Amino acid sequence: MDINFDVVNAVIQWVVLPMAAFVWIIYQRQSDHHTDIAVLKAQHEGTKLAHDRELKEMKETIKAIFMKLDTIEQALRK
Repeated sequence: MDINFDVVNAVIQWVVLPMAAFVWIIYQRQSDHHTDIAVLKAQHEGTKLAHDRELKEMKETIKAIFMKLDTIEQALRK
């Protein structure tokens, strides 16, 4: 069986190398996306913590306002 090296060279040049380049590009993009997702998750976690902290502070402030209103009401009832 006589293998024509021109055919093998053409197959490698026009099939194998473009597919390898395509796989490499997909791998690079997947790696970039993985990094971007990790950054977005970290930012989301930070935003969530800040929101929870602000919500807790708001609840405490409202609680303090109602306590003052209760003391005002008690003083007016006397």
